[in-house]
Amino acid sequence: MKTAKFLPVLAAALTFAACGPKTVIDGTLQDKADAPVVVKLLDVNKYQVLDTVRTNASGAFSYQPELQEGRPEFIYLFYGDKKVASLLLKQGDHVKVTADTLGNYTVEGSDESLLLQEVEGEYAQFLLDMNRLASAADANQQLSRRYVDYYRRSVRYVMEHSKSLTSVPVLFQRVNDGVAVFSQPTDGILMASVCDSLKTVYPESRYVKALEKEAARRNNVLNISQRLQDAGEIGYFDIDLPSVDGQVVKLSDTQAKVVMLYFWATTAEQKLFNMDALIPIYKEFHNRGFEIYGVSLDVDKTAWATVVRSQELPWVNVCDTRGNTSPYIGLYRISSLPTAFFLLDGEVDGEASVTDAASIREYLRKKL
Repeated sequence: MKTAKFLPVLAAALTFAACGPKTVIDGTLQDKADAPVVVKLLDVNKYQVLDTVRTNASGAFSYQPELQEGRPEFIYLFYGDKKVASLLLKQGDHVKVTADTLGNYTVEGSDESLLLQEVEGEYAQFLLDMNRLASAADANQQLSRRYVDYYRRSVRYVMEHSKSLTSVPVLFQRVNDGVAVFSQPTDGILMASVCDSLKTVYPESRYVKALEKEAARRNNVLNISQRLQDAGEIGYFDIDLPSVDGQVVKLSDTQAKVVMLYFWATTAEQKLFNMDALIPIYKEFHNRGFEIYGVSLDVDKTAWATVVRSQELPWVNVCDTRGNTSPYIGLYRISSLPTAFFLLDGEVDGEASVTDAASIREYLRKKL
């Protein structure tokens, strides 16, 4: 009988322990009475909507996300399509957020959220600077200087905060044209080091697992490139990707005196360049020993194949549906699309100007 009486008490205690301390967001959206605030969780690379709450007459609202112990989450508050606050919360946090509809906000009660706010602010300023400097007279020099400065600051940050989850979004940041800030193959070593530190604190975090996967991918690319360099048989990084019919075609198997390695995507401008420039050049020089190995970075393989067939592109066409995460972006240091390189006798013989058909013709006349 005593055991029977004890069981409900034990069950209640276990239930309470399983729930853990509540996480609370008390917020105010300035000058917005009875307004919807959408709460979203970052599910590695996409948002997951948790709920929509409404403010009261004074713009105040409250929400309690269900978080698990040892698994902090990135949670964002939206008003319409505008992100108004970014939070990194652990179980038991009680934060106060005051935001406006322009994306300005203050947060109290979470040191990690304050770090995240700092990180996002510096990143936003970096993107603004890169956009502004793009129109400068010495744009390349200034853009390079600003990028290097930001990259060094970011490296310093993740090394100093290797046990903070705020390091994860820093390592995944991208510049305006989609190229990763940490775009060098050797950055995988840094990612792996930060991941090892984070695993000692948050071994079950979805974000740590995503970083571990990316670090492994980067280091695999590094190992491949090192093997290629050690082999010494070719002076470029080999590529093996599927063609329209699904057959893998290697760059190194492309037989021609001059090969143009052409990275592109099926945008309107690049499709026009195919028709107006590349096809006439290909027809003029192909019989003299010219070939094109076209690598599309489209994530939609069906759309790419449709363009290849509709334009009747006569050269070698392959597609890397990993898009901006393709390892060849780092290996060939691609900063924008389209980008092309001339390969001559197994060596990279310079970059091809994909905006100047005349210069491509001039090069081919000299080499062929």
